[in-house]
Amino acid sequence: KRAGMFRPKLRYAHQGGMNPPIIIVHGNSLEHVTDAYKRFLEGRFRKEFDLVGTPLRIQMKTSQNPYADKEKG
Repeated sequence: KRAGMFRPKLRYAHQGGMNPPIIIVHGNSLEHVTDAYKRFLEGRFRKEFDLVGTPLRIQMKTSQNPYADKEKG
């Protein structure tokens, strides 16, 4: 079980391109999303958008912490 700061948090997804369709998923700690979960998402998107026989690409974009470079104090 994943816990703490390394738990992936998916925020939203949108279409990033066509031919082949690209779906961009935004969130935090997405480098920790397992391949099995990516396949699950791909299957869900295929089912919901009726993409039978079409290659589908999913890109994960991790958001950056805007306060990471600031000093404490």
